[in-house]
Amino acid sequence: MRFIIVGIFCAVLDFGLTYLLTHAVGLDRVTAKIFGWCLGTAAAYLLNSKFTFEAKITGKRAFAVLVLYLSTLGVQTLLYWVTDGPLIALGLVDPWKDGVSFVIAQGVATVTNFVLQRVLIFNEPARVVIEEEPTR
Repeated sequence: MRFIIVGIFCAVLDFGLTYLLTHAVGLDRVTAKIFGWCLGTAAAYLLNSKFTFEAKITGKRAFAVLVLYLSTLGVQTLLYWVTDGPLIALGLVDPWKDGVSFVIAQGVATVTNFVLQRVLIFNEPARVVIEEEPTR
């Protein structure tokens, strides 16, 4: 549940900056998406490490997350770019077109990130607590 809450918050940051840079500043949508992704991803990493997985941020872990995030940036940017034409052909215009592109790209990245972070990055061995018998 915490992953979902953090994810929604960070997706709003990502999409908000992406949309602002595209429509208010005039950047092309892919460049704007990269900036939005950077903000959303940095916030997601910090919040997920602290609140979702309750893990310490280490250099090794941060590097692993960086590699994971850079690969999802590629996938996310590709999906955001590729969906533009088909959505226009379906008659969607902004803000709906960019919103649908964002949801598709973000959905794939979110599922991928959760699985890989849970399994590979924040997978710490379970702590076993052995209760001792009271001494008599």
